Amino acid sequence: MSKVWFITGGGRGMGTDIARAALDAGYKVVATGRNTDSVVQAVGPSENLLVVKLDVTNPSDAESAVKAAVDGFGHIDVVVNNAGNFYAVEICLNERRQK
Repeated sequence: MSKVWFITGGGRGMGTDIARAALDAGYKVVATGRNTDSVVQAVGPSENLLVVKLDVTNPSDAESAVKAAVDGFGHIDVVVNNAGNFYAVEICLNERRQK
């Protein structure tokens, strides 16, 4: 089973580079960003890519992004915090682990 990477800030810089490298290595990637069109344009198309909206300062976005990742790929194996604030996503992941 392929590992699933959840990458915040996937629309530019290191987030884009990490997402591309993970895809090139054969992993599935959930790349997030405030502007999903920018993420798609930056990372490029792939059947192993799921792009979801995430403003990491918004707990509702974080919960939706984690749910989309699990619904799309079944699980999350690797989390890369490349965005400025990761608190909301961390809370959602911890809550899911406790269920």
